[in-house]
Amino acid sequence: MECLSSSQGKVSEEDKVIVIRELRHKYKLADLLRIAGIARSTFYYRIKSMGKLDKYENVKSSIIKIFHENKGRYGYRRITLELKNRGYGINHKTVQRLMRLLDLKCMVRIKKYKSYRGEVGKIAPNLLNRKFKATKPNEKWVTDVTEFAILGKKVYLSPILDLYNGEIISYNISERPTFHQTIDMLKKAFDKIPDNTELILHSDQGWQYQMIRYQKMLKQKGIKQSMSRKGNCLDNSVMENFFGLLKSELLYLQEFENIDHFIEELSAYIN
Repeated sequence: MECLSSSQGKVSEEDKVIVIRELRHKYKLADLLRIAGIARSTFYYRIKSMGKLDKYENVKSSIIKIFHENKGRYGYRRITLELKNRGYGINHKTVQRLMRLLDLKCMVRIKKYKSYRGEVGKIAPNLLNRKFKATKPNEKWVTDVTEFAILGKKVYLSPILDLYNGEIISYNISERPTFHQTIDMLKKAFDKIPDNTELILHSDQGWQYQMIRYQKMLKQKGIKQSMSRKGNCLDNSVMENFFGLLKSELLYLQEFENIDHFIEELSAYIN
């Protein structure tokens, strides 16, 4: 019933009437009208003007079905796409409004670990420049760090992804975002390739990627360092998309016994 309150922002009178009509079988009509600030006469006038048939009845049923089929992981954009796949011609704003009326809230919330701390070292040029297609393995790699909030604690994942086929080349899972985590990931990746491959390793401007030791290791291996522009997540969108998919498929709506259990499942997902 929160969306009936004026504190929830600008909600049209028509939308409030629709919500009241949906909820009147669960709550007293007088209470709903009081919360919405709508007179009884206005409510009945609106109902009459709308007609007895709900033109979105079938759409709402499909929205509910799609939402639960995907265990609450789909937001209004993905549900709109799925509705179109099923033959409904409807725009995302209408789907968003109907989901709000149905009190369907996507359970997926992506939280990015912000590693940028200003210029603590040398900033590399953006060699990748959003050219995410690679013609062969080990031509273009991307890396980043993401944060998981699980069981009241935090876990950090630092992987390297090959843009040729989406393979995770190496990774490190840690309960703290340390420089050792980044170096360990890098060493594991180096074991899989020869020297002087001339591949590009792209990242954001996180503090760990500005460190002299990190940059020296890349240079010694013959790897070209590339960095996103400041505050521009689209420059590393493939890595961002991987994190989003990983979280939606693994983390949300699943239960873990403890942190070790989560780390075990995370490793299994990546491998």
